[in-house]
Amino acid sequence: MSFDAQKMYELLPAIYRIRDAQQGEPLKALLSIIADQVGVLEEDLAQLYDDQFIETCNGWVMPYIGDLIGYRTLHNVAPSIGSQRAEVAHTIGFRRRKGTAAMLEQLARDVTGWNARAVEFFELMDWTQWTPNHIRPNSFYAPDLRQWEALEKINGPFDTVAHTVDVRHVVNGQGKYNIQNIGIFLWRLGAYSLTNSPAFQMDAKRFQFHPLGYDTQLFTNPVTETEVTQAASPLNVPDPVGRRVLKKYLSQYYGDGLSLVIQGVPLAQIVVCDLTDWFYQPAAGQVALDPVLGRIAFGDAQSAPPLVTFHYGFSDDLGGGEYDRAATFDALLTPVEQVPAPNLKIQDALDKAKSGGVVEISDSGRYNETLTINVNAGQRIELRAANEHRPTVILGGDLIINGAAESEVTLNGLLLSGGTIRVTGALQTLRLLHCTLVPSANPSLVADLPDVTIEMDHCIVGALRIHERSSVSISDSIVDATAVTQVAFAAANGTDSGGTLQIADSTIIGTVNTLELQLASNSIFMADVTSEKRQEGCVRFCYLPLVSIVPRRYRCQPEDDEDALRVRPQFTSLRYSDPGYGQLALRTAAEIREGADDEAEMGAFHELFEPQRETNLRVRLDEYLRFGLEAGIFYVT
Repeated sequence: MSFDAQKMYELLPAIYRIRDAQQGEPLKALLSIIADQVGVLEEDLAQLYDDQFIETCNGWVMPYIGDLIGYRTLHNVAPSIGSQRAEVAHTIGFRRRKGTAAMLEQLARDVTGWNARAVEFFELMDWTQWTPNHIRPNSFYAPDLRQWEALEKINGPFDTVAHTVDVRHVVNGQGKYNIQNIGIFLWRLGAYSLTNSPAFQMDAKRFQFHPLGYDTQLFTNPVTETEVTQAASPLNVPDPVGRRVLKKYLSQYYGDGLSLVIQGVPLAQIVVCDLTDWFYQPAAGQVALDPVLGRIAFGDAQSAPPLVTFHYGFSDDLGGGEYDRAATFDALLTPVEQVPAPNLKIQDALDKAKSGGVVEISDSGRYNETLTINVNAGQRIELRAANEHRPTVILGGDLIINGAAESEVTLNGLLLSGGTIRVTGALQTLRLLHCTLVPSANPSLVADLPDVTIEMDHCIVGALRIHERSSVSISDSIVDATAVTQVAFAAANGTDSGGTLQIADSTIIGTVNTLELQLASNSIFMADVTSEKRQEGCVRFCYLPLVSIVPRRYRCQPEDDEDALRVRPQFTSLRYSDPGYGQLALRTAAEIREGADDEAEMGAFHELFEPQRETNLRVRLDEYLRFGLEAGIFYVT
């Protein structure tokens, strides 16, 4: 405001101010009201100028600016699409760079939320060489078989070998190499870190990166560009790390802040090799590393497992990991007991928290303990990993949760293996948030007592054994009995009906026997489901075998015997620890990949909205491709 009420009042003749003061200053009060309205008018005039620009305009103006430039709205499934202001601003910038490979790559990344690389296939076509004055050494009909790196990348996003023309259409993913074709390669898997975790020890010289001793493919920690100015390289995407690539570019992958590192082992000691069957024996002072199997072999005996930092591939923030879980923490629950602490184990901290509180594990280490959680009446205990950490707890026996009346226990962000969680006493509520109870031949959770409420969210668990008078609520999770012929949900004896079940956006591998299926939504049941009460409850937008005995179905698959085989879900992998674990394969029928109530996929990764991401990209490609060009979408992972 350029002036205020006091300034206006001082402009009046002195006689008016004297008389106004004698009468209680009514004139001054009037001028104060006038000054406020003048201020509003000045602010509106200034905003009129700001409203001409998308960066500074009011929210109500954004749709009008978007309509003015022909902006088309998208599904809000990626962080960059959450702000309409940023989307409209990018529209103007993208149109200035319309049709360029760098722009298409940034466009794909922004509207899908996945890492992407755009490839102009016409640059990968072979040419008849005109030797006098136009030789193209990168476009020979036959590749140089001595160049291993080029051969390893054939038909991938980083292909450099020339190809003969392919006249099939690239839009449907059939053809690639033609003059008018553009390829958009997408990585559906992300690279998740595990920091300073003790390697799994097989003997004094042999170790594995995975804390449970699984062979695991290591992934690149991608260096993401804010503004895409050139095509993505293998270091810009979460790509699986190959042996030959790691050997040649070791300094770009190995080290603090990069894709992997073994604490205390310098770069000069690393030897990249194939450790299949552990045939290779490194020399003294050397450390052999296999990124495909996630194995380490030392030339010298080690007194203790080394600490390793690496990245593994997975689809989503599910089952615990070094991602942000702060929103799941109960800030009002105190006190907070930190582990590790001097001379303090997890069990010691749990013993101190009987009267309520939080036991927080503040690293991603491995703990070998047999735990018992006792909680007093009316109290709450939370055993959790600190935010952006994922500790591994190897149970020496069953984890006993013994709760008094009206007590609650929460497990958050943990990886548990080696035992079963058994609920005893009179516990009222058990919550599992972002936890992995490693699937095995034994049940992951047994609650053989009535009136217990069990809640699972973003978890990976094995088989569940629940008392018929208890209830279970599952969302965004995988329940894996390790085989479709095994029992995933039942009573404690493994055959009778388990408690009341509500399930949404989840994948169940194994048969389900429940007293009452109150609600099943957007879920995949890979084996028979039996509910004793069929007059109550609803099964909607799910896949389950036709022989299942359940309440009323609504828009479920398969619809009849003729479609049963065609629409059966196909997975990248159903083996825990594989990067594509639980991920729907691209060959899965559209009725499953787009069969949820919001046209997303059924199952545990429903919240990724993969069909909507692809739709977003196709909408934008139609808008930003140059005339005559065609684009195809290819998934790398």
